[in-house]
Amino acid sequence: MAQSFDSLTAAQIAAGVAAGDFTATEVAQASLAAIEAREGGVQAFLQVSPELALEAAARVDADRAAGKPLPPLAGVPLAIKDNMNLVGTRTTCASRMLEDYQSVYTATCVQRMLDAGCLPMGKANMDEFAFGSSTESSAFHRTNNPWDTERVPGGSSGGSAAAVAAGEVALSLGSDTGGSRPQAASVCGGGGVRWCPGARTPAPPSASRRRCAAWWALSPRMAP
Repeated sequence: MAQSFDSLTAAQIAAGVAAGDFTATEVAQASLAAIEAREGGVQAFLQVSPELALEAAARVDADRAAGKPLPPLAGVPLAIKDNMNLVGTRTTCASRMLEDYQSVYTATCVQRMLDAGCLPMGKANMDEFAFGSSTESSAFHRTNNPWDTERVPGGSSGGSAAAVAAGEVALSLGSDTGGSRPQAASVCGGGGVRWCPGARTPAPPSASRRRCAAWWALSPRMAP
């Protein structure tokens, strides 16, 4: 049975990997096991990417074995809202219109998390094209609040918030235009931080002057 890292913060996971207490591959396997065990009730993901996650974990473990310095989030499992491109995955924006769209580049905010050592576990559910506040309007399925699956996780980044609250990942990326970050974080009992807009819009535009990337953890203290 895969080891569980539910009780560890993102910073603690990275520290444990760096110290050799466990490997990034063990963390990735535990995250995949948690997703498999809990997704039936939560439905936070639209796509799980085990190959990408395990490849990233293997690179972290190889760097540590070679004595190379590790980046600050090495080995931390990450969910990515499905309006952010990642090469090797589909980016559907939770819409049937983009059901088969393959990412042709990796969004800047996603790449920065990968450069920091995160393991891309998959693409998180959302309200279709981020228009909504409950993650019930996804064209594929609704996402449920892990604390009470009869309730919503907020939105439009409900999949990102629910994946963290369910202990499937330690960190997640989402987007915020009019309150998706604090609303979903509050409803799922976590913490979220909104980044300022950069030079490149991280997501397909709906209100691109206001849309910002954001991340979630179980609480702000649990993030690095």
